[in-house]
Amino acid sequence: MKKIIVGLAIALFVSISFLMACSSGKNAADVAIKAAEQAVNATKAEAAKIVPDQVKSLEDTLAATKEKFVKGEYKEALGDATALAGKAKDVLAAAKVKKEELTKKWTELSQGLPQVITALQNRVDELSKAKKLPAEITTEKFAEAKAGLASVTDDWNKAQESFKTGSIADAVSVATSAKEKALKAMETLSVDPFAAAAANPTVQAVTIPSK
Repeated sequence: MKKIIVGLAIALFVSISFLMACSSGKNAADVAIKAAEQAVNATKAEAAKIVPDQVKSLEDTLAATKEKFVKGEYKEALGDATALAGKAKDVLAAAKVKKEELTKKWTELSQGLPQVITALQNRVDELSKAKKLPAEITTEKFAEAKAGLASVTDDWNKAQESFKTGSIADAVSVATSAKEKALKAMETLSVDPFAAAAANPTVQAVTIPSK
């Protein structure tokens, strides 16, 4: 990503230098739009799955700039295209920061959630074999918790698939939802959150919210 940022900066500098030597007519606008399109495409390749809204904004601006060019509004198209290259560079930088944040969050979730799922499964297995459920766990609550565990497991699998395809924002979102469901199931089944930390100390950060 660093190389792309540098490349965009160079492209922006070259474009501005060229445009300063040209008039604000059709040719200059055409060159500026092509440079802006290259910058947007390069940014899209790196940032579309991290900051999709910002990338869409770039694409919309590019489309509007091209429309101005078609209408013969070359001066306006020139100004918008020149500014767009700089905006693409900013979006790429923002994506880099966001990716680092998401990666850190994903690491925390991927270290703790599997152990929580295991602890829940062990508790469900234990209660399923018991002749009688504890007084605080009704049949309905137990059924609800089992369904919750199934949902958590499914969400975790989906999160891992999203991460593998590079959709880290989706992966973190789904995994976070899975964590919330897991906490609810843990509370219902009276699972000690620290029991899940036996094999992984990082799970100690997973606590059941107070009522």
